[in-house]
Amino acid sequence: MLFNSIIYGPIHSRRLGVSLGINLLPIDHKLCTFNCAYCECGWNTEVLHPLLPTREEVRTELEKALLALTCPPDVITFSGNGEPTLHPEFEGIMSDTCTLRDKYCPDAKVSVLSNSTQLARQDVIRALMMADNRILKLDSAINSTMHLIDQPVNKNLSVVDIKQMLIQFGHDFTLQTCFLRGTINSVDVDNTSPEELQAYYKILKEVAPKRVMIYVIDRKTPCETLSKIEPETMQLIASDIRKMGFEVIVSA
Repeated sequence: MLFNSIIYGPIHSRRLGVSLGINLLPIDHKLCTFNCAYCECGWNTEVLHPLLPTREEVRTELEKALLALTCPPDVITFSGNGEPTLHPEFEGIMSDTCTLRDKYCPDAKVSVLSNSTQLARQDVIRALMMADNRILKLDSAINSTMHLIDQPVNKNLSVVDIKQMLIQFGHDFTLQTCFLRGTINSVDVDNTSPEELQAYYKILKEVAPKRVMIYVIDRKTPCETLSKIEPETMQLIASDIRKMGFEVIVSA
């Protein structure tokens, strides 16, 4: 499922409410530093010179959309067809978005769904600090499982790298995790196993996010051998996380 415009929605998000989406990626293919087996946008497509919207195009289209709304959204969300922080003008676009939000729907929150891979870039950090909600991914605290599920383009990326990049936010972020089981490339995967959860809870204590957002597969996945985790298991995981002192949002 690809978004075929810069601005899309409003849609009802399981996790965020009524969301007006911003897609900073190409409208005809996915562009991401991960190639997640569960991504609703499908697999990455290699394009030599991907066509990205300009900062001015994003600002113009967002203002049009906000003017046309009869009811303000709960949130303006950077998501779309891949990793939004890859856009070279992400910082400026974020600044424009916050300005337009303040003008047309001051009660709406600005959120960013990010896979955490670009957090070594200071322009990305500055941009994310303008947002109300920094929702940053970690699908497993075990390196081999993270690589199996998320299939990072950078094969040297490690869970330790992601952990260190998350820590720089000083706990002011939401950690987002998709729980799943099945097989990927004929390899069994289950990030709800006792070993996985033990490692996951340990890294939660180390990065100490403001809240934790856990969810399950909800749409068709490019890897067809994955299964949705049952609600009972998700509630048990949520209970464990709450006992650790964290706020939890569950989409099961």
